[in-house]
Amino acid sequence: MNDKKLDSLLEQVHDELQKVDKVDAESLKLLQDLEQDVQSLLKKSEVETPSILGRMQKAVDRFEVEHPTLTTLLSEVSTILSNAGI
Repeated sequence: MNDKKLDSLLEQVHDELQKVDKVDAESLKLLQDLEQDVQSLLKKSEVETPSILGRMQKAVDRFEVEHPTLTTLLSEVSTILSNAGI
């Protein structure tokens, strides 16, 4: 896995997450969980990858219309993690 590319994408995801506003309570919780996932991945911490990939897919499904940049980035990160066997 190309760590620099992944780190760059994760930083972009982090930036996009900060831009999301006006969401319902369930979406807010999903975004907060994703933010924690991104921070854990950036710190190279122990993470539960199936949970992360599931949350990323849920976010892609939920935000694809209103936040296309975020969903594109999440899709790319998911693909990289999946291809790396994480």
